[in-house]
Amino acid sequence: MQLTKVKKLIHNIGLIKIKLINQTLKNLDPLHLLSLAKTALQTEITELEGLRDRLGEEFCTAVELIRSASGKLIVVGIGKSAHVGNKIVATLNSTGTPSQFLHASEAIHGDLGLIQKSDVVLCISYSGNSPEIVALLPYLKEYSSALIAMTGNAKSKLGDAADVVLNTFVEKEACPNRLAPTSSTTVQMALGDALAVCLMELNGFEDKDFAKFHPGGALGKNLTAKVGQFLSANKPSVRMDSSVREVIISISSSAHGITVVMDGDDIAGVITDGDLRRMLIKEENFSGITAENIMSRNPKTIDISALAKEAMAILKQNNIGQLIVTDGGTYAGIVAIHRLLDEGII
Repeated sequence: MQLTKVKKLIHNIGLIKIKLINQTLKNLDPLHLLSLAKTALQTEITELEGLRDRLGEEFCTAVELIRSASGKLIVVGIGKSAHVGNKIVATLNSTGTPSQFLHASEAIHGDLGLIQKSDVVLCISYSGNSPEIVALLPYLKEYSSALIAMTGNAKSKLGDAADVVLNTFVEKEACPNRLAPTSSTTVQMALGDALAVCLMELNGFEDKDFAKFHPGGALGKNLTAKVGQFLSANKPSVRMDSSVREVIISISSSAHGITVVMDGDDIAGVITDGDLRRMLIKEENFSGITAENIMSRNPKTIDISALAKEAMAILKQNNIGQLIVTDGGTYAGIVAIHRLLDEGII
């Protein structure tokens, strides 16, 4: 009995919550919300334009310091700047610039040991006067080959200590109270991307290099995966003189609605289930019809060693669902568009 009362109470509480949520939704003004969102975005766009317009010699110096360093780049931050720093490190590592993040509060308690004299430090702090950052400055200077500041206050203690200052000053934060880091973190993030792009260009970082650092997931597959990895389990085929019955059996066994017509060891054509249906509609008597009479000649093919994304391009361009795969000119199998899509090949 007591358990029943508890269940009823929980049910009633749930109903009350639903009513409150529905009432809140009724009170929302979609136009007002959209206006707030657009204002926030426009504020950040304006601040990004300001960053773009003031980029100058300091940025070029920072890029060269990072590029020419014999060690790695150490990115230091705390609070929201720490999250930005981690993202910058991830971008740089994936584009060929060895980097490591160092949290300011952990650095003072032993993690300073990861900085070597060959390393360059990029310290991110909008105010430039955070106590944790200020306490670290003497060590960052002493232990590294150069200190780059990313700060919104060039006259701060961080700005004064740095060899190069990247100015991330913003007139307005995008939040309604002008307090929460929004525009400032967007500018920091964008500046990190700009550093990465320039370093990629200077280091001659290309698609093949990018693939080395992205072997997994859809991105890696699009850069490295070969057609041979996605061949169907079977290799349907018929002869030129195969009967309609034999063609139907071969297509049914392929699971792709297609079979390859072979002339000896050579590929003569293909027959799809669509070709077969059109023949059955057109012909009343198909007892004497062979695969040669039904097939489409000169089918699209691709070599087994080609990139899977090249196969996808051919499939899309010709609006077909399957592609014949060859190995040195010999029929090797079929690759289907749905298999490539399932694997993230685009």
